[in-house]
Amino acid sequence: MDIIFGKNKKEQLEPVRAKVTGKIPPWLQGTLLRNGPGMHTVGESRYNHWFDGLALLHSFSIRDGEVYYRSKYLRSDTYNANIEANRIVVSEFGTMAYPDPCKNIFAKAFSYLSHTIPDFTDNCLINIMKCGKDFYATTETNYIRKINPQTLETLEKVDYRKYVAINLATAHPHYDGAGNVLNMGTSIVDKGKTKYVIFKIPASVPEEDQKKGTSPLKHTEVFCSIPSRSLLSPSYYHSFGLTDNYVVFLEQPFKLDILKMATAYMRGVSWASCMTFHGEDKTYIHIVDRRTRRPVPTKFYTDPMVVFHHVNAHEEDGCILFDVIAYQDSSLYQLFYLANLNQDFEENSRLTSVPTLRRFAVPLHVDKNAEVGSNLIRATSTRATAMKEKDDHVYCQPELLYEGLELPQINYAHNGKPYRYIYAAEVQWSPIPTKILKYDIRTKSSLKWGEESCWPAEPLFVPTPGAKDEDDGVILSAIVSTDPQKPPFLLILDAKSFTELARASVAVEMHLDLHGLFVPDTDWDTRHQSPSKAQQDTAADHHAASQA
Repeated sequence: MDIIFGKNKKEQLEPVRAKVTGKIPPWLQGTLLRNGPGMHTVGESRYNHWFDGLALLHSFSIRDGEVYYRSKYLRSDTYNANIEANRIVVSEFGTMAYPDPCKNIFAKAFSYLSHTIPDFTDNCLINIMKCGKDFYATTETNYIRKINPQTLETLEKVDYRKYVAINLATAHPHYDGAGNVLNMGTSIVDKGKTKYVIFKIPASVPEEDQKKGTSPLKHTEVFCSIPSRSLLSPSYYHSFGLTDNYVVFLEQPFKLDILKMATAYMRGVSWASCMTFHGEDKTYIHIVDRRTRRPVPTKFYTDPMVVFHHVNAHEEDGCILFDVIAYQDSSLYQLFYLANLNQDFEENSRLTSVPTLRRFAVPLHVDKNAEVGSNLIRATSTRATAMKEKDDHVYCQPELLYEGLELPQINYAHNGKPYRYIYAAEVQWSPIPTKILKYDIRTKSSLKWGEESCWPAEPLFVPTPGAKDEDDGVILSAIVSTDPQKPPFLLILDAKSFTELARASVAVEMHLDLHGLFVPDTDWDTRHQSPSKAQQDTAADHHAASQA
């Protein structure tokens, strides 16, 4: 497992030309940008958790049937401080870092106090966000880092707190048809309240601000806020759902204990140890009306569960149907401590709950005259139920659609709308991706791609220009291999048939990434993106050497 999880990966600063086998569709022109942890040891120090590793960006530029690969570590303040000290000096969620033992007692005391309300890391290793014409590496703290999507250069550091009062934010924003960004964050004990804040970043700014080069972030507005059920134990969440008219938020019993967190540094434990799954609690389903910007008053709830990824949501027959990948508990997070990613990994992974695709149905209008115990769902396309209880409570029971999948993606043109296909990594009997899966919600059938020793990343759907069918397009996935004789490659599948169209192999140390996006050439000026003649010569030399 050290090949995949433990070994630090080298950067590929200059674009290297990939060896393409098969045929890339001529319409596929653009860049796949990806993000994930790439460095887990600094000097003699080592991160405790795989999700703590320093962010390594990489990209595949696809143009005229050729593919060029490059990678670069995000030059965050966290990265720079660690590299300069030659050890981990900035804390991550699973790893608490401490000051130089040679510092005097006053410096140590100040360090303890400053960690009471922590200034979180800017190691933005989870995803890539498009905001107006800009691109940002994101994580789950209040920091994001602007990047150059062509060179992967790290640009300015942005603190969400300058624009909206949040301490944590998701790395999975949504985009509406106009390109506006909708996201969620947690505001911890702000003015005596802890709340979940939905905020909106416009895709563009007024003409006056455009001339000044003002960022859309300066026009961020709070869309709605939802009070946390607990002042000092807000829910952890990684994503949320969206329909044309509603926001779906799950307040789950996987909670962050703020008091424990405030004393974690002094107690010598990580912030992650302050996150606890409360199996005796409920999962509350909050529905926010995007038109009124107010939560729906009915109290919807379901059984305790942990959800990292929402798949999609839409409105149908007077209810909201939303699909999530759910776990019975928080054991997935525990598995990815590096101490568990060892020779016993396969055995350890069997101890985690299986990720399941669950469809929930929530009625938009609750009939006050309906009998207690009656099912309020009229949609015939699902077996999910919503049972009326006393005191305006509604208990929602999901329909189980599939077991053993993660990292779900869809044709984003269908986000918030009725849809049919989910593309995901199949993780049967362990949370490790072994195959890529296409799941048909309507027929409950699936297509799969897999290959010996190959670990696929999140599959990303790119539509064919002018496509009419939901699955008319290609699937892109970065594949790493545990076989030293098989170089990593970009896989291109036909999304309809799930047959391989092409692969672009590169003789580099590619890391297992988390999330990212595809940027068509039409989304930016490509004149400065293609490799220069000198870079092409260098890439050709790399390519020739790799084939020797």
